[in-house]
Amino acid sequence: MKRSTKITTIIIIFFLIIAGVIIARTMIGAHFAKKFGKRPPPGIIITKVVEKEFFEKIESFGTAVSKRTESFRIKKDNLKSELNLQEYVKKGDIIVKLKDKNIIAPFDGILGYRGLTEDILGSENSIIITLDDSSVIYSDIKIPETFASVVKKGLTINAKFAGYKNKTYEGTVDAVSSRINAETRSLLTRIKISNNNFELIPGSLLEVVVNFNKRKSLSIPDTSVILEGNKSYVYKVSKENIANKIEIIIGSRNQGNVEVLSGLEIGDTIVAEGLKKVRPRGKIKPIENGTTKSGYSFKKKFNLFDNHVWNLKDKKNT
Repeated sequence: MKRSTKITTIIIIFFLIIAGVIIARTMIGAHFAKKFGKRPPPGIIITKVVEKEFFEKIESFGTAVSKRTESFRIKKDNLKSELNLQEYVKKGDIIVKLKDKNIIAPFDGILGYRGLTEDILGSENSIIITLDDSSVIYSDIKIPETFASVVKKGLTINAKFAGYKNKTYEGTVDAVSSRINAETRSLLTRIKISNNNFELIPGSLLEVVVNFNKRKSLSIPDTSVILEGNKSYVYKVSKENIANKIEIIIGSRNQGNVEVLSGLEIGDTIVAEGLKKVRPRGKIKPIENGTTKSGYSFKKKFNLFDNHVWNLKDKKNT
């Protein structure tokens, strides 16, 4: 065989091998693409559209004032013995025993000194003590005149005190002034808070929120809302588990919930979390309260997987 013929044959065989490899890889790729190309629908947390209470808020500040307070000036040379005040007294209890008379508590309350050091009201010869009935706390707050038409007696309020940062105290509007202050352009409003545990201290600063315009409205989690420009959308889930992107009109926000004015109805199913994994008109695998619709818990599944992994590690170590 001539040298040129051998070279030609080798080249043809080489190209046939390459072509065979390419064809084989293409066929194998097509096989696996057909087998694994269809991804299962993502597991997405869903929720129902429900009805909840919404309201508007007015924020202000005020100083806590006790329900009733009274002061007593005592001359030191009139004391029968060393002064030792009780923390809490009831009406009719003896507060202090004096040489000429006894001071009787006119109402239930907490006793204290006017000051821990001598001040202009006291002297070296006298002591001033106070009795505060703090079972109810009042506070006068200033409401901007723009809210004058909605502020009225009986509205609910929430208050916070720096001494208990994570606690909220509930109360009501007790009185509203009949006129607007011309200098501050505000309406003086008095609030009332029950202080059964005596946690609110007279003189403390209160952060007050007045609630008005209470109403029942459709509610969805704020994590389910998609904001695009000045429009809002959610993924509404059909009976076939198809997520359809629809426009809604929202109102107020309250404690992680969003008020829905239009676009949804009570009982509708929407995507609550995991919006990035959802595609318009795409199929999803609904998860309700951490479980799929079939009732199998994803958390349980992952816990079983973790236990299996740790068992393998233990066997390997032994």
